[in-house]
Amino acid sequence: MQLDLFADNNTENVSAGDSVTCDDGVNTADSVFRQEILALRKELEEQNYKYYVMSAPTMSDREFDEKMHRLEALERRYPDMFDPQSPTQRVGSDIEKNEGKISDVRNTKNFEQVAHKYPMLSLANTYSEEEIRDWLERVYKGLDGKRDVEIVCELKFDGLSISLWYESGKLTKALTRGDGVRGDNVIDNIRTIGNVPQEVSAENAVNTFEIRGEVLLPWENFERLNREREAAEEPLFANPRNAASGTLKLLDSEQVSKRGLWAYLYYVLGENLPCYTHYDRLQWAKKLGFNISEHIRVCRSVDEVMAYIHYWDEARRALPVATDGVVLKVNNLRQQEELGYTAKSPRWAIAYKFEAEKQLTRLNSVSYQVGRTGAVTPVANLEPVQLSGTVVKRATLNNEDFISSLDLHVGDYVWVEKGGEIIPKITAVEVTKRAANASPVEFVRVCPECGTPLVREEGEAAWYCPNDSGCPPQKKGKMEHFVSRKAMNIDGLGAETIDLLYSRGLIKDVADIYDLRREQIAALPGLGEKSADKMLAGIEASKAVPWARVLFAIGIRFVGETTAKQIARRYLSVDMLRETTEEELQTVEDVGVEIARSVVSFFDKEENNVIVERLRAAGVTLSNSEDTENNAMQKQTLQGQTIVISGTFSQHSRDEYKDIIERLGGKNSGSVSAKTTFILAGDNMGPAKLEKAEKLGVKIMGEEEFLQMINNED
Repeated sequence: MQLDLFADNNTENVSAGDSVTCDDGVNTADSVFRQEILALRKELEEQNYKYYVMSAPTMSDREFDEKMHRLEALERRYPDMFDPQSPTQRVGSDIEKNEGKISDVRNTKNFEQVAHKYPMLSLANTYSEEEIRDWLERVYKGLDGKRDVEIVCELKFDGLSISLWYESGKLTKALTRGDGVRGDNVIDNIRTIGNVPQEVSAENAVNTFEIRGEVLLPWENFERLNREREAAEEPLFANPRNAASGTLKLLDSEQVSKRGLWAYLYYVLGENLPCYTHYDRLQWAKKLGFNISEHIRVCRSVDEVMAYIHYWDEARRALPVATDGVVLKVNNLRQQEELGYTAKSPRWAIAYKFEAEKQLTRLNSVSYQVGRTGAVTPVANLEPVQLSGTVVKRATLNNEDFISSLDLHVGDYVWVEKGGEIIPKITAVEVTKRAANASPVEFVRVCPECGTPLVREEGEAAWYCPNDSGCPPQKKGKMEHFVSRKAMNIDGLGAETIDLLYSRGLIKDVADIYDLRREQIAALPGLGEKSADKMLAGIEASKAVPWARVLFAIGIRFVGETTAKQIARRYLSVDMLRETTEEELQTVEDVGVEIARSVVSFFDKEENNVIVERLRAAGVTLSNSEDTENNAMQKQTLQGQTIVISGTFSQHSRDEYKDIIERLGGKNSGSVSAKTTFILAGDNMGPAKLEKAEKLGVKIMGEEEFLQMINNED
């Protein structure tokens, strides 16, 4: 007999008669289902970590929700398997456990964790209109059969939950959901969001209140951010929610400010608040200056609720921000209290989630792109199809393993999905429409640009072209990276100009940039003498770029901006660096086996050393100055100290002070904690940091005192 393992997600379909008893008396069905409970718990915990902490989920919302509902059904069937740590009993946590996992954009150990005054729970959700009707019936039943219940319908914004605390009219805390009990205080980053009031009228506000909402990234800002990341060959964010989540956990508030986050607020809590309905409280908050959605509606019947859902399932596509559903809440606050809560969700609210939009279209071919690092990315070329308001012609295929998992054939009809994803992706193949003579898609084994055999390192998903010195896209990509703002910052040299110079044979590598002559540049189409002068001035200015940025600019694989700084502080010149070993490099903070191997491999290649020597001859900075080297070796004034910078300064910028602290062996932190050595305080120091410092007894040091300390230290 073959067991039906909840094919339709309904445990009741497996009756006692379906079970099989083994010789040892163990019920086979029970054993299988109990193992499935454990497997689902592990899988959902991993997905929660990827979603909330890494901002890089690998499972769709729909698939996650289905697995969660399946686990809930299994746990109801086997109550003896109850576990308070199960994902069904706890909200997903965005607090990183610091277990050696590395995230691209976050490091929560530097954020202060604060307890929520009121638990910050998650919402039950559904994709079924019938389940919405069932929920309403449960609400009526929970209110002793009363059916004159007002339901507030709101758009479900797809971002990161936030809790803002105001005391005497001033913003004092901004907590992420965390694990529902405590969250990260990201107030410095929240202060950069233009539509979050820093202060509200004290005469109209109660002494203390909390307002909750969603931090998100508008489509326009999201698309700009992804264009910038694509140009820098950084991983793209899959959707605005992931981008917003990652951005809010950046340690550099200035970078947060540049990304353009936005906030919508949707729930007010506190004692002695005016108004006795959820809707009226939101209107009160709106008068205080909070950004409350204009699309909230109070509904008084099931039909009105359904009409709202149906309207926004279509109309949401015209909104400037991502939405993924509708939230329904009982309006009367006393009725909310009467209905109460489950372990992780309020009974008086539910989320209806929209289906992701998808279309069936034909896969015409697969092409391959080669990036700056040599990674080869497959791209599906599709029969054009309308999807979420745009015409889709191409979709990412990620890597060879992804293609194999789909069993993709040329000419297949494939389901393409966008929904909350701005980047179209193929989710399934309609095998019933496959032609009998269709050929499987076979990943290329040689570089499509230079013909070099590709390599795939153990443990990596991507294939790479190893011909980094001869493959045209890699060569041009390295030059584009070299001249970029965070690297050599050469004004007048962009991707198009580099492509033009390369095609005319004027530059073949980064060292050639310093051999360009005015007459060569001026003679090129679209440039001229003015452009030539601007470019040459930028090239000359780049010679003064410090060694750490030059190290980042030369484009060693895996060596990013921060890692380059760490390495340059230890290895004060290129000569010291190329004489080191993998083992020695791994003693540098943030440098692991992979990075160390990449650095040593770079300097093992003769062509790279030739380029380095040509850069030296051109006058590019390849070491710290002699004074700086001696000071760095002899003067580690701030070694082992953690410093928080707050306020504005007269003698140096905040970034300059951060560099000074790092050069002297100190560590910069974005928030005050018990590990903080002192706060470098300028004018207009943040009140939250001041309050925290006083509470913990952390020393506050002014600008003059700090400069005197580091200058007088022998």
